[in-house]
Amino acid sequence: MAETLQDNSVQDQWSQICDQLKSEFGNVAFDSWLKPLTLGSCSEGVVNICVPTRFMRNWVIAHYSEQIHRIWERKNPQVKEVNFVVQAVNEGAKGSLHDLSGRSLLKKISSSPAPQNIYLSGAASLNSGEYQSSDSSLSVPLNPLYTFDNFVVGKTNEFAYAAARKVAESRNVSFNPLFLYSGVGLGKTHLMHAIAWHIKQQDPTRNIVYLSAEKFMYKFVRALRYKDTTAFKEQFRSVDVLMVDDVQFMGGKDSTQEEFFYTFNSLIEEGRQIIISADKSPSDLEGIETRLKSRLGCGLVADIHPTDFDLRIGILNKKAQQLGVSLPVSVAEFLAQKITSNIRELEGALRRIIAHSQLLSDKEITLDMTQDVLKDMLRSYDKRTTIDEIQKKVAEYFNISVKEMQSSRRARTVARPRQVAMYLAKQLTSRSLPEIGRKFDRDHTTVMHAVRKVEELILEDSSLAENVDSLRRILEA
Repeated sequence: MAETLQDNSVQDQWSQICDQLKSEFGNVAFDSWLKPLTLGSCSEGVVNICVPTRFMRNWVIAHYSEQIHRIWERKNPQVKEVNFVVQAVNEGAKGSLHDLSGRSLLKKISSSPAPQNIYLSGAASLNSGEYQSSDSSLSVPLNPLYTFDNFVVGKTNEFAYAAARKVAESRNVSFNPLFLYSGVGLGKTHLMHAIAWHIKQQDPTRNIVYLSAEKFMYKFVRALRYKDTTAFKEQFRSVDVLMVDDVQFMGGKDSTQEEFFYTFNSLIEEGRQIIISADKSPSDLEGIETRLKSRLGCGLVADIHPTDFDLRIGILNKKAQQLGVSLPVSVAEFLAQKITSNIRELEGALRRIIAHSQLLSDKEITLDMTQDVLKDMLRSYDKRTTIDEIQKKVAEYFNISVKEMQSSRRARTVARPRQVAMYLAKQLTSRSLPEIGRKFDRDHTTVMHAVRKVEELILEDSSLAENVDSLRRILEA
């Protein structure tokens, strides 16, 4: 006979499991991801756990399902399967296990992929008329892994990290807004989440709104449609901390920019904190009105440069430690040398190696195994960018010829572009230093010197840093 929500024994087991999960994962992770779960039906060894949203279900499956299943099996050996199902909030009684389209969602743990993107907010739902609907709330869970403790600091990101910590730790800072910018996968979203986590833990009473620029536009258009802009304005202008990710997506959206501009001014005048992220500096944002660019840049602008070798090593070791894996130095150095585009790809490669090792009966992680597992990824890097292409694009960018770049001329107008091209060749291809040197008619020591020189210069010279970043984007497009 099926056990239901009213069955005290099953409900007691679930309560005990929740207590254990809270003890194992901590209050923050539990409140964000596990507290919203509710017990559904239990029949013939199959337990159904109700999750309020599809996004949360995917996250719970990816990060907590194995532990929940393991604990429950210990509590009750008759439990053979635990399913996580989306139960629509406003669709009838508690036993209704369907998604928002009405389809059954009794799926096994392994059937759902992990989520790829996370947006979050601390705001409440708008509270008026037709505009209030099941998706009107901006509240989305924070990523529990994106904290300051888990952020690896190096020369290329230490300034942005220090600025983020300052904003998170103090109610009154001398710079407002804080504007973070970088290329894809270099850590700006991690810092945004870390700020929100820290403020939330330090003072839970502060009202934090963290959302993407696209979500802001969607909410604004929806408010216009339902003629409820007053509620929209009240919501966004009553927050203590406003955080907007990827503001570049407002480019060309004049009415949204205007509303954001007025919201921005209102919050600044009242001493509320604003934190913005984008893929470019305020002055370089395309399709953004001049007055808004000026406002975005009136506080502190902090850029995150592409990772250097030492930082990539640090990130790999930190991630390996979190995953409980011993990573050989030779493997870490190989990955740090070959995968230079962004942190996400670097961590993805590490997870791939670890998975391969664990699935093959804890096979030891070695350099040979790493090269074999990642051979397709490394081939794609070589196909995506060649040294010849790098030389051509850099020469065009600095208005010199490839022949001049390969010549023996030492004039700065030629030497600096040559060093930049060598640096990018090291960053964007898997070619060895001698191979890169041959393309420039130089030896490998010259390439090493060029790479180190450019790494130092991009920290000191913001103009060169922007040039290098622009060239990287051109080559990776």
